[in-house]
Amino acid sequence: MAVRLSAALANALANAVDDTVNGGPAGGTVKIYTGTQPATADTAVSGTLLATFTMSDPAFGNAASGVITLAGVPLTVAAAATGTAGWFRISDSTGASVLDGSVGTSGNQINLNTTSITSGVNVTITSGTITMPTS
Repeated sequence: MAVRLSAALANALANAVDDTVNGGPAGGTVKIYTGTQPATADTAVSGTLLATFTMSDPAFGNAASGVITLAGVPLTVAAAATGTAGWFRISDSTGASVLDGSVGTSGNQINLNTTSITSGVNVTITSGTITMPTS
């Protein structure tokens, strides 16, 4: 049987994710990389760093139904390298890894305007959500 969380616990966990991202003196970051997502958020980064976005502080709104939604979107930066976006990592402002996940243009934890990124050209986060499992 699967573990199922109460709505209250799912919201508390989602808000704890936001609190962790907001750790440190400034906003956390979302970094977009090429290649395959590592096995865990504690595994060393792989792939080429394509873009770094600084999130607002707080990074997400309050949880509802176990979901936190990225605040301040759209977020736009000039790309640091050229490649195809494969995954993202979120870190707090001190650089400590918090989580990573899927990136795409629709239906992913972080959605971009394009996954085909060119150095020096603007890339935009159009939406982002982190979801805790519920019952």
